Amino acid sequence: MPRWLWWTPLALLVLGFALVGLRYGWIAATITETDVINRYAARYIKERGGDAALADCVAYPGQAGSGIWLVVRCTPDAGEPATYRVNRLGGLEQGAARPPAPQEPQT
Repeated sequence: MPRWLWWTPLALLVLGFALVGLRYGWIAATITETDVINRYAARYIKERGGDAALADCVAYPGQAGSGIWLVVRCTPDAGEPATYRVNRLGGLEQGAARPPAPQEPQT
């Protein structure tokens, strides 16, 4: 059995990790705040429907060291606001679910 055949799985593994790293690096380098705000404003409109509008949404920076890059907050004229906490790759860290309803205490 040729010696290079023994190293082929390791080479493929390293190549795979390199491609994944390149992909995430490209996403982090090219994503803008505007892209993130538009994405989550569109999600807000889809979730709320009705009279929800893009103008309901604003964004501000997340806290340093928390892993949150942007916080997108959409506040309708009536009803509960939706808050989306987004990481540097544009992924949702904490969603815009309404606060859970209080449960009856068990004694």
